[in-house]
Amino acid sequence: MKSGAFLSTGFFTMILALEMCDSILVYGMTDGSYCSNANHSFVPYHYYEPSRLDECRMYRAHEHAKRGGHRFITEKLIYSRWASQGKLQFVYPSCSNSSADLYSSFKVTEFHHAIKHTNLKKWAGKEGYVPVYGNKSMNLHCRQCALVTSSSHVLGTHAGDEIDRTECIIRMNDAPTTGYESDVGNRTSVRVVAHSSVFRVVRKPAEFLNRSESPAIIFWGPSTKIGRDAKGTLYRLIQRVSMTYSNLSFFFIPPGKMQKFDTLFQKETGRDRKKSQSWLSTGWFTMVIAIEMCDNIKVYGMVPPNHCGKHPQPKRLPYHYYKPRGPDECVTYLQNERGRRGSHHRFITEKQVFARWAKQYNISYSHPTW
Repeated sequence: MKSGAFLSTGFFTMILALEMCDSILVYGMTDGSYCSNANHSFVPYHYYEPSRLDECRMYRAHEHAKRGGHRFITEKLIYSRWASQGKLQFVYPSCSNSSADLYSSFKVTEFHHAIKHTNLKKWAGKEGYVPVYGNKSMNLHCRQCALVTSSSHVLGTHAGDEIDRTECIIRMNDAPTTGYESDVGNRTSVRVVAHSSVFRVVRKPAEFLNRSESPAIIFWGPSTKIGRDAKGTLYRLIQRVSMTYSNLSFFFIPPGKMQKFDTLFQKETGRDRKKSQSWLSTGWFTMVIAIEMCDNIKVYGMVPPNHCGKHPQPKRLPYHYYKPRGPDECVTYLQNERGRRGSHHRFITEKQVFARWAKQYNISYSHPTW
């Protein structure tokens, strides 16, 4: 009041957002130093009023007003400090805690002292994948594998024929091939399915179960949901489906091996999965399974760890290629990586590990290449 300032709607809005949100992405806000750059171009103060006053001219006029002005620049300096507390991130354009800075904060050097490299060809010992029904064994070995992700980056690649020519093809969850054959191919050798995707897979048997080829389907999840001892709805459903579709081989990851996946995450990242409130992604399980069974792996559609921190910001793409109206890929990655309340996938951290594994296990990345 003594400085003759009015608080802006942005100030009230930012505080309300911090009160109600665990993680915030702010779109379109420049930082406090932006208008000090003499080379910036004319930008209207409001996107819906293209003929109004230039944004930076408005900011400077208000900042220096003796009576009645908003202190936009001062407020932005405060937001920068609040961002350092971890809940707040600025995109389009990015500010002082941009996604590039976010990624730099997750460099491997942050936890290099705790990393213990594991030989993934032998990591699980005799702990294997347990058949849901019967006495089948998961002993598939392939010289060349294609790991097809669910990312929208596969769209428009026309990689389908190349993928289908690969000896073994690995897919995840309920990622379909029908309608997308030119980009993702049609064959499937192994499908890795999270407990949360079981119903989506089972309710579309024509897509995932009634194929002439005889793929293996590996289910992962807490033993309380899919374990034999649980005998819950999911386990009974998986068991019934495995008896019905005897041409397929159904397996689940037993509790002992699930624990080993957790231990592997801690060894490779230095982070305790449970204490850090992390959920391992289906991509994590799938990459490890692929390394176990394949001599060479080509991964389609997976972005590198620093992708969402590039300048200019990457083009917005749906998280899944088969859900065009789904959430944006980078927004999903950043929100999960920074989430502190509730459990989140640490996609970026996992990709940093995958980058290291690429050098050890003959893994290459395509669309994009990295």
